[in-house]
Amino acid sequence: MAKPMFSGADYTRALANLLPPGRAWSREPDSVQMQALSCYAQTFRRNSDSAVTLLSDSFPASAINLLPEWEATLGLPDPCAGVSPTLQARRAQVTARFANTGGQSSSDFVTYAAGLGYAVTVKQYSPFRVGQNAMGQQLGGLDWLYTWAIETPLNTITRFRTGSAQMGEPLASWGNAVLECELRDIAPAHSILQFHYK
Repeated sequence: MAKPMFSGADYTRALANLLPPGRAWSREPDSVQMQALSCYAQTFRRNSDSAVTLLSDSFPASAINLLPEWEATLGLPDPCAGVSPTLQARRAQVTARFANTGGQSSSDFVTYAAGLGYAVTVKQYSPFRVGQNAMGQQLGGLDWLYTWAIETPLNTITRFRTGSAQMGEPLASWGNAVLECELRDIAPAHSILQFHYK
């Protein structure tokens, strides 16, 4: 079933039909009365459009009007995305934070990065152990127990997508600043996080 969408003319006609009959209540299109009604009709149209989109706007992945409320709830916007992030980037951050379960496994970090729009792999390190490692491998120190790395392409390109982006936004943006900032925020405090770019 299609969403009911009404134009300003529909509301102007509906308001005119509510007027009492008589010569004092002119329904001529260029009369002052009808011009005033057409001004009010635009407010009704905007309210109706907002009500129709309320259900889709209540989900973070499709939010437009309620996106600032989602961001405020989840501690956004933050300096990760820069001064004026795109609508796609804002939605991705909100969705990733909302869906984050707080897990600390490699797969949790890969899933979180995917929610932000990045394809990553996690590499974990361990210090050299006699009998477990082959000769010629790096010895490493005790810090290797707590070191892990995110491997990702040097520049992740986010392209403009119709329906997910707004007019005036760039056709493409690239960089990994959001990925680094978000993962540093949720990384375990005792760990040493590195980023390796291919």
